[in-house]
Amino acid sequence: MSAYPWWVPDLQPFAVGDLTAYRAALAAALDGSGPAIAPYADRAAPDLAPFAGLPDGLALVVSTSGSTGSPKRAMLTRDALVASADATHERLGGPGQWLLPMPAQHIAGTQVLIRSLRAGTTPVTPQHFGVREFIAAARKLTHERRYTALVPTQLHRLLDAGDEARAALGSFDGILLGGAAADPGMLEDAERLGATVLTTYGSSETAGGCVYSGEPLTGTTVDIADDGRITLCGNTIASGYLGRPDLTAATFGRRADGIRTFRTDDIGVWRNGRLQVVGRIDDLINTGGVKVAPRIVETAATSHTDVLEAVALGLPDEDWGQAVGLAIRARNALSLEDIREHLRGRVPSYALPKRLLLVDEMPLRGPGKPDRASLATAPGWQTLNVHQQAD
Repeated sequence: MSAYPWWVPDLQPFAVGDLTAYRAALAAALDGSGPAIAPYADRAAPDLAPFAGLPDGLALVVSTSGSTGSPKRAMLTRDALVASADATHERLGGPGQWLLPMPAQHIAGTQVLIRSLRAGTTPVTPQHFGVREFIAAARKLTHERRYTALVPTQLHRLLDAGDEARAALGSFDGILLGGAAADPGMLEDAERLGATVLTTYGSSETAGGCVYSGEPLTGTTVDIADDGRITLCGNTIASGYLGRPDLTAATFGRRADGIRTFRTDDIGVWRNGRLQVVGRIDDLINTGGVKVAPRIVETAATSHTDVLEAVALGLPDEDWGQAVGLAIRARNALSLEDIREHLRGRVPSYALPKRLLLVDEMPLRGPGKPDRASLATAPGWQTLNVHQQAD
């Protein structure tokens, strides 16, 4: 008889350096023969004591990306994880074999392993992401249906790497793309290769992506409040935050029909029947009393042929309160005037950036998520002169 019955879970930290061992630990957590686990990178073991009030059926405690401060630890039950994995396979057209090119301790990476367990297939797990490594890993896939999960930076690099990398991308039946906003031009380029690219929206609190290309997965519904705030509802929602009953009460709830809810900090709208996430409430830029959603500026910026990645953020400004700043990774050097001219007519005049930062690499705080705080304090911002401030 198991020392860890599923209804009385223990909780153990687990380093994910050995992915074979991590898959085995996940399998045991999901079937109740082993303890619930808290995955971490080899040198970042979480301090889990003291804690209490673990939910029935707990299988995984996974850290959030810390977008609003210190990372929180979302408690996910077996049922929530399985519902997410099965709904993903349903949307993709059936189970298959997965390639994992991202860190396994994050929910996106862990879900690749859980989907593999549900499909009864062995994932291909290169030690780190690189173009050559990805191509070699793709060649090792043997199943009839082949899937992978990427962040936009990875997809950009593969598309820019030449015919061999593009052929590898085209061999996949499904590519989940998440972690950050995706450039529409990049998506069109990828889809011309014949691969099905699905942008994903979700988080650790929802057991991973729960809205694909604007359409909720089976079991998920989306509510949008009058102020645009998104609440996600369904069978993949976490049971709360480990050791934080205050945050749990403020963030999670239940509808009258008993369905669990997660109140996000994201702002969204319905467009042509699809959910479009336009930014986070705490990332909105207040410039001269007008609010600018960063994603609107970022999407317009990446339509420039030389811009590979773009991150818009509010920077302190004596006259405007905040000025729109834009950090970009580009193929060729661009000036602030170049970017403003490209954006003119694509975004409102008040959303035109007044500062520009060119970077070789975007700093990240999680898989694909830009580190806005780091960008805000980086040296090298170009600034408009006083005669250019009128527009």
